[in-house]
Amino acid sequence: MNTVSSKWILTLEVQASTPSETKALGDALTTDESIEWNEERTSFSFSLNESKAKDLRAMWNTRIRGLIAVDSLFEALKE
Repeated sequence: MNTVSSKWILTLEVQASTPSETKALGDALTTDESIEWNEERTSFSFSLNESKAKDLRAMWNTRIRGLIAVDSLFEALKE
């Protein structure tokens, strides 16, 4: 019996409206992900690697919820 081994990879690049907001979004992920900053430090990216699509989806949802929470805080502070 042959087993198919697949790797699911998703990469997201993030850039907020200001460099300080982008930094805060990056800081929010530092405990969970290894992020890569661009040369100008105006955006960053991170990749999720999972062997199962459902695990990738769960990791994606968790990371995105964290980013949404930080972004929502920015919006609340602006009001």
